Amino acid sequence: MAGVITASEPSWIALFSGLSPRTFRKLITALRRDGLDPVRQGRPWSLPLEDRVLLLTSYWRTKQTLRQLAPLFGISKSAANRIIDHLGPSLALRPRQRFRKDNVLIVDGTLAPTRNHTIAEQSKNCRYSTNHQVVIDADTRLVVAVGRPLPGNRNDCRAWELSGAKVAVGKAVVIADGGYRGTSLIIPHRRERGQAELPA
Repeated sequence: MAGVITASEPSWIALFSGLSPRTFRKLITALRRDGLDPVRQGRPWSLPLEDRVLLLTSYWRTKQTLRQLAPLFGISKSAANRIIDHLGPSLALRPRQRFRKDNVLIVDGTLAPTRNHTIAEQSKNCRYSTNHQVVIDADTRLVVAVGRPLPGNRNDCRAWELSGAKVAVGKAVVIADGGYRGTSLIIPHRRERGQAELPA
């Protein structure tokens, strides 16, 4: 079965991974340097490393199921699952311990649909989901922290406190949207009561 999506076509990289082709190539180089593409004994991977990484980033970015995503890469659902199980831990975030004084971070919550009802709850998107607090660096747009998953019906104010995201960033400057009113976060572009215009 021939796949539709491949990392050899740069336009697919930006669309499905959110990375520029140059950044994607740097990621592949770093993974090879870490020994993620050794010559295996026995049955080889059905996809080259570039396509396996694109599959993984597509899975994380688009929230498509493996049943939807695997045929696009020309492989079976179980092969896609093995790829994600193998590569996923290698791309997992290492928690940052401290940030520079001039670092500005941005936080927002995202709802991830899941069938695991032990933690998920019905949320505003009418699906069982979990609330994940994601913190990025404002300059590089790289993720620096992700909070523990909470039930999807938790609002962002509560999730910020309970998920561990607040503890993870320490005293760094963090900006957020209007969903975080009542927290100590900076909410730009919002007029206070009685203000006719936004402050400079």
